[in-house]
Amino acid sequence: MRVRTWFAALCGLLALSLQAPAEAKDTLVIGVSNFPPSLNPYIDPTVVKAYIEDFAIHPVTAFDKDWKLGCLLCTELPSIANGLARIEDLPGGGKGMAVTIKLKPDLKWGDGVPVTSADVAFTAKVGRDPASGFADIRIWGRVSGVDTPDPQTAVLHFTTVTSEFDRISNLLPEHIEGPVYAKGTKPGDYINNTLYNRAPATPGLWNGPWMITDYTVGQQVVLSLNPYWAGRKPAFKQVVIKLIENTAALQANLLSGDIDMTPGESIGLTIDQVLALRKQSPDQFQYIFQPSLTYDLIALNLDNPILADVRVRRALLMSIDRKTMNDRLFEGMLPLAATWVNPLEPNFDKTITPVAYDPAGAKALLAQAGWTPGADGICRNAKGEKLSLEFSVSSGIRLRELQQTVMEDGWKRVCIEMQTKNEPFRTLFGESMKHRTYKGLVLYSWISAVDESPRQTLATDHIPTAANNWAGSNFFGFSVPEFDAGIAALETELDPAKRKQISSRLQHIYAEQVPALPLFFRSDAHVIPKWLKGYQPTGHGDYGVLHAEEWYQD
Repeated sequence: MRVRTWFAALCGLLALSLQAPAEAKDTLVIGVSNFPPSLNPYIDPTVVKAYIEDFAIHPVTAFDKDWKLGCLLCTELPSIANGLARIEDLPGGGKGMAVTIKLKPDLKWGDGVPVTSADVAFTAKVGRDPASGFADIRIWGRVSGVDTPDPQTAVLHFTTVTSEFDRISNLLPEHIEGPVYAKGTKPGDYINNTLYNRAPATPGLWNGPWMITDYTVGQQVVLSLNPYWAGRKPAFKQVVIKLIENTAALQANLLSGDIDMTPGESIGLTIDQVLALRKQSPDQFQYIFQPSLTYDLIALNLDNPILADVRVRRALLMSIDRKTMNDRLFEGMLPLAATWVNPLEPNFDKTITPVAYDPAGAKALLAQAGWTPGADGICRNAKGEKLSLEFSVSSGIRLRELQQTVMEDGWKRVCIEMQTKNEPFRTLFGESMKHRTYKGLVLYSWISAVDESPRQTLATDHIPTAANNWAGSNFFGFSVPEFDAGIAALETELDPAKRKQISSRLQHIYAEQVPALPLFFRSDAHVIPKWLKGYQPTGHGDYGVLHAEEWYQD
């Protein structure tokens, strides 16, 4: 009996040893498949940058895992009901809003300088300057001024009534970035000289549980504990974000133990890899599949004369067999997209259904647009010009390249020729997309915040141009006056029912105009070690990393 008891106990210990590291870990190593082109929170928006920075800098307010908005840096969420938000008359007529932010008193930047209302005022000043290059001006671009009655209180004066008045993002440290901004004399100066890009290991740039202490371009980011963080002390002294661009190599590093985990916000292993890994090693890791607002789409450069014709755009979409792709690559887990609005969203219009796979219908549309097949099977117009387009994905991501091949074959069957032009992530998003130098199509993902306005990606004023310092993420060049007016109405309407009606009309315009090719909504696939506890992905743009101080080793 004693022998059997001892043997059972030994087996139990061995089982535990396979699930947990032999001793407490000070460093958590996270593998990612792409790297941010810059680190300023408001310039060159990418998922991987937001993910990394969420360890080190916190927004004023954010949505949690239950999709409920709350305070991170403030003491109370502003609302009409509690009086911290109110509608006010504007001097020249019209209505605006006054929104009071009360900052927590113990907030400090990584150099020990307090986070104050001066940082709120400075961020608003930079955000409303078109020369600053801010990619998203939905909030800061509408703030005409900020009153700072005391270091913990800031009153934001909005130029319009806005339904997003309580969504206050990251603050910039006035004592660090203020002198940099003040030295600027021409557009682009702030982008080129911000210390987030030139010296990201400067402690005063960060106010989260960790701060960036080493940034090696194209290799890794090291985050160390912020000694002035007043919240819950993190279990890990360091977090290392390690770039492994090839997703097959990323998986090998995970299996070998060179990295501890890979996130699911479209910056780690692809979902097909995680599904295969779960079958291969079902007990080695925790596998989390989180339905999310991540949207897979194909950007179309609408300045290209071929793509300027909506019939061609619709034919491209009708030629993609998304259902078969979903079934074979993703085990049918991904909802097909009809527009940018996810079925999980309150404003989703279920009457708009995804465009069906219809190659015959696609050929008919192309014929209407003046494209007829040549002897080689590729369509030509009356001038003899080929229906040929460039198609790009981030190089090294096996799933993307596989999807690209499948779609190129489908388009070839309906007489559309694709020229593959893949680029590294930093080049594709830091240059080609940002400056809209891509000539045809780009497959990528976009993740939204809960109930987010589409201004950043679909409004005319967010088309990246030299005049706005290449800010904004309307990479398509989509510009429809009715859509712009609808965005403005959506953002200024406080009644949820009326907002849903406005959003429905916008979704219909999107489905009719096809500014991009909607593919799927993601289920983010996270692979984390068995011993990591407290990990809770959100499925939206305010990542679970914002609560990473709650992660711990069991």
